[in-house]
Amino acid sequence: MPTNFTVVPVEAQGEERGPPERDGRRQQEAEEDEEKECGAGDGIARESSPFINNADMDRGNLYEGKNMALFEEEMDSNPMVSSLLNKLANYTNLTQGVVEHEADEDSKRKEVKVPRMGTFIGVYLPCLQNILGVILFLRLTWIVGTAGVLESFIIVFMCCACTMLTAISMSAIATNGVVPAGGSYYMISRSLGPEFGGAVGLCFYLGTTFAGAMYILGTIEILLTYISPSAAIFKAEEVGEETEAMLNNMRVYGTCIIILMAIVVFVGVKYVNKLALVFLACVILSIIAIYAGVIKTAFDPPDFPICLVGNRTLSKRNFHVCAKYTESNNETKTTRLWRLFCDSSLLNATCDDYFALNNVTEIQGIPGITSGVLIDNLWSAYSEKGSIVEKKGQPSVAGSEDTKAGGLPYVFTDIMTYFTMLVGIYFPSVTGIMAGSNRSGDLKDAQKSIPTGTILAIATTSFIYLSCIVLFGACIEGVILRDKFGEAVNGNLVVGTLAWPSPWVIVIGSFFSTCGAGLQSLTGAPRLLQAIARDGIVPFIQVFGHGKANGEPTWALLLTAGICEIGILIASLDSVAPILSMFFLMCYMFVNLACAVQTLLRTPNWRPRFKYYHWTLSFLGMSLCLALMFICSWYYALIAMLIAGCIYKYIEYRGAEKEWGDGIRGLSLNAARYALLRVEDGQPHTKNWRPQVLVLLNLDSEQLVKHPRLLSFTSQLKAGKGLTIVGSVLQGSYLDKCAETQKAEENVKALMGIEKTKGFCQIVVSPSCRDGISHLIQSAGLGGMKHNTVLMAWPQSWKQTENYFSWKNFVDTVRETTAAQQALLVAKNIDLFPTNQERFTDGNIDVWWIVHDGGMLMLLPFLLRQHKVWRKCKMRIFTVAQMDDNSIQMKKDLQMFLYHLRLNAEVEVVEMFENDISAFTYEKTLVMEQRSQMLKQMQLSKNEREREAQLIHDRNTASHSAPAVKASVAAAVPEKVQMTWTKEKLVAEKHKNKETNLSAFKDIFNIKPNQSNVRRMHTAVKLNGVVLNKSQHAQLVLLNMPGPPKNRKGDENYMEFLEVLTEGLDRVLLVRGSGREVITIYS
Repeated sequence: MPTNFTVVPVEAQGEERGPPERDGRRQQEAEEDEEKECGAGDGIARESSPFINNADMDRGNLYEGKNMALFEEEMDSNPMVSSLLNKLANYTNLTQGVVEHEADEDSKRKEVKVPRMGTFIGVYLPCLQNILGVILFLRLTWIVGTAGVLESFIIVFMCCACTMLTAISMSAIATNGVVPAGGSYYMISRSLGPEFGGAVGLCFYLGTTFAGAMYILGTIEILLTYISPSAAIFKAEEVGEETEAMLNNMRVYGTCIIILMAIVVFVGVKYVNKLALVFLACVILSIIAIYAGVIKTAFDPPDFPICLVGNRTLSKRNFHVCAKYTESNNETKTTRLWRLFCDSSLLNATCDDYFALNNVTEIQGIPGITSGVLIDNLWSAYSEKGSIVEKKGQPSVAGSEDTKAGGLPYVFTDIMTYFTMLVGIYFPSVTGIMAGSNRSGDLKDAQKSIPTGTILAIATTSFIYLSCIVLFGACIEGVILRDKFGEAVNGNLVVGTLAWPSPWVIVIGSFFSTCGAGLQSLTGAPRLLQAIARDGIVPFIQVFGHGKANGEPTWALLLTAGICEIGILIASLDSVAPILSMFFLMCYMFVNLACAVQTLLRTPNWRPRFKYYHWTLSFLGMSLCLALMFICSWYYALIAMLIAGCIYKYIEYRGAEKEWGDGIRGLSLNAARYALLRVEDGQPHTKNWRPQVLVLLNLDSEQLVKHPRLLSFTSQLKAGKGLTIVGSVLQGSYLDKCAETQKAEENVKALMGIEKTKGFCQIVVSPSCRDGISHLIQSAGLGGMKHNTVLMAWPQSWKQTENYFSWKNFVDTVRETTAAQQALLVAKNIDLFPTNQERFTDGNIDVWWIVHDGGMLMLLPFLLRQHKVWRKCKMRIFTVAQMDDNSIQMKKDLQMFLYHLRLNAEVEVVEMFENDISAFTYEKTLVMEQRSQMLKQMQLSKNEREREAQLIHDRNTASHSAPAVKASVAAAVPEKVQMTWTKEKLVAEKHKNKETNLSAFKDIFNIKPNQSNVRRMHTAVKLNGVVLNKSQHAQLVLLNMPGPPKNRKGDENYMEFLEVLTEGLDRVLLVRGSGREVITIYS
């Protein structure tokens, strides 16, 4: 944008601007357009929402810039309010089955016309259909008879309360922003993160798919048991083969039906919706018929007699007359029932004991609502598998214990029944609450439709279920209720016997109900899988994100049909139901958790339109879901959790990194804040101390790390535990170095990933490296999570003249870590240190313990040997004994000390005797001091030149009125000074400089070494000789690092002492403790 411009009146703007200015302005605008199309800006991906100005915005709206010129430079990122409101007014939810608005980058794509549904058709009807499916018609009467009215009421109330609480949580999440395709998966993933979202989403997809199989199995059971038993392909040839034949029939018919349903769904969702209306009409008529039948029983109960022998219920499939014999024309004839229990039709035939001892009686199966049968049905009647259904309170005489009931026409229980098993079978009937939210991409306004439709559907169906339990118990005889397949009433559907005007109303209604629920499952499940696939968080299912041109999930539909076929091959409705319960309950549990977490975190973006929620309700719903999972089946619950856990870890390990602002990230931040405030109080106890490392890296001109092995050593030392901060300093101004800082940070983070260094990166820009390092040492970390150890590389080129400041910075860093009471580790010859891939098969880690500084020297080898690189190295500890020390006692004491520290190491005491200072030491000290003096002279002469140039420049600036001054100073810079000299002044200055330099160098060669420096050099030379003798071939040598001199004039000598001390060693780690104990013998 132009920096200089002229403000002109609006009326005159056409005349005032000249052609050149207009052309220049147009060219600049064209360049800006090009920059925007290329994605210029901060490089951060923008959400494709109405609140952010997209790159394809019409530039015509960006006014030629007069009335709002003050803001014109920000218009590329901050749109005008008028354009914002215009985009917001035209904003609509995404088409079904496409990636949600966050990831939709192709904003110019052609809009696809798809069906858009409201609350009633889009949410209420699918939920109603799925809830009022198989269980109501096929299993509810059996549950009431087995568990009794009271326990059945508890079962249904628990399940309905669970779904209602989940619906409240779901409503809060659904109204907290736009919910595109994916429904429940979208809500969980955006609230709890991609790992939870993917794991629970895939489990819920499997549950929904198997639910489709369950509905289809229910459809076939109604068809072959109640509508047309003769349509069965496989017939039972012998007694006991009925069950196997039925399962085979289900497999054949189920495969055919699933193919038909898949074709219907493939043709289009609108046809499913049209069929849904027809199917639901049948369901509603069936329910009305039940209520009408209940009312009719009050004054005219239907005639459905039940035949009993004693108190045992008989199956009326093989006889019609409920009597042992009949009399006609004064002649007694045995009935077909007699022939079923006796070995012949004669009156003196041998009959079953129980049959012979008990009378055959006939009672009404549906005595009516006023009969008082409710009292008998209040309590449970659980039984073992293969038990005979018996009427309570009916007189009977027990027969012989040895008599087998197999093959006799009794009504038997097909499975063992108990309370928790009934919960598992019943719960799938309330799992339809997500049917609407799964198709949220097809809704006009998902925020409004999902809460309203779902809660209304749950309220409606809960009333139907709870009232039906009471009405069934009040109208139908208990033995009929416990008769799962209606064998005692001529094979009629039990609930159908109650209906008015005909049982066929219920049979046909339930058949279409289960068909419709199966279609709804096959419609919702593929869209759920497509939403997960298009998110890209689970790599191996991405192929299922593709579909037809209008977004229909073709590949996902094929997979769904294939998984449905697996459920159909199982062929047992009662076996599939508890598995579905696990997957659905897990999904509902996480929906409640998501709502509770978001509410408790109080994130600014949590602003649901649905206000009738509270975190306590969500926690209650979550607890109820978890309890129901283990009530239904503890081993199924563990298996479902294991599957979800495996998917979670897979997504965490292989899935794409996604940042969705989810609640788990927010929870982590809150937990981190809480933990930081807790550890703020003081220093950790010695037992909890571990090195929290600040690694100081050097970068080259390309912002690449000079010594990558420093990070390798860090990961070997830390093994992923504790705090690691990797810091570096760029010299200059932050405004100028912003791009370089970002590049340096990316390079360092990439190297940290390669070296598996878990930690944080911090790049500081400072006018000088010295200040930058000081800032890092002082301010890196946060609260109690601050570093206590600094790790850096030895400056190898410190002796070079151009690197004068490198050793100054190093010595000052040593002083600052001491002042900050931080430990310091200096790695010498860092490029010879091993990488993380290397393995030492033998060798030693040698510790030279000269002075005690808190035990760092003992702790570091122990930590290193935890890593694979150093694991096979042995630890050796050397300590130095003086003339007055008892070396034998020292060794015993050190061994005992190590025993109490629980460290395994070889111990050796090295004796260093007093001897004369060698000529070599004297000469080395002399050379060191001469070099230091020479460096000072060179630096002094350089400083003098700089000061003289600055002085002349200042004088000339002050007297700028004289014209001759402008010619006298050409330039004045610190490194190179150019001035106008006269010939005489030049010759005099040369002679002066020459004499000064000669006298200075004469002083250098005449100096005598300082006695203190000689003694220090003597110690360094002697100690180096001892270390080389013992540890020259060690894999790593750890040494106490002596502190710098208090007199700053001897800093360069300090570097020389350290160089001599470590000369000839391959890998050296100089250790300077923080002054506090870091290792203890106490537990």
